[in-house]
Amino acid sequence: MDQEKRPFDVIAQLTALRRYARSLVRNSSDAEDLVHDALVKAYERRTTFRSGANLRAWLFAILHNTHIDQHRHRASRPQQDEGSVEDAALSYPAGQEQAVRLRQVREAFMTLPQDQREALHLVAVEDMSYQEAAQALNIPIGTLMSRIARARARLRSLEDDPRQPNHLRLIGGGHD
Repeated sequence: MDQEKRPFDVIAQLTALRRYARSLVRNSSDAEDLVHDALVKAYERRTTFRSGANLRAWLFAILHNTHIDQHRHRASRPQQDEGSVEDAALSYPAGQEQAVRLRQVREAFMTLPQDQREALHLVAVEDMSYQEAAQALNIPIGTLMSRIARARARLRSLEDDPRQPNHLRLIGGGHD
């Protein structure tokens, strides 16, 4: 069906919303709950969506704000990072070296501060423009760019410094 006939088609955004939610909460089941809560809010507020507006950015903003609301709600209770980085399943099985490398990059990404992780995920993984990502996060575009630059610099420093505990290293693969 033509996109103009279905301006509020959220189904096409589910995969990206789930990916972003996993990036935010670091746990697959919590990510599903977050997406569900965000989609309920979007459905309840669908009359506020302006026809012709960017549905993707609108949904990501709702997801982000839902996450912030939930985070504030649970702030009084101690949270433990369950290290669920491994929960994020690969779309296809990679070779051992690529799987190790991907795990290292994923773990390094998850060590980034949340504001940097959110910004980098929207631009690098979800392929949003800076304007769309800034709109989804409700921040100025300059702030978004600064967060992305700091995130990239942090990832580069992990790559380059073998003394760092999270140093990204490829095991094997070298030719002697």
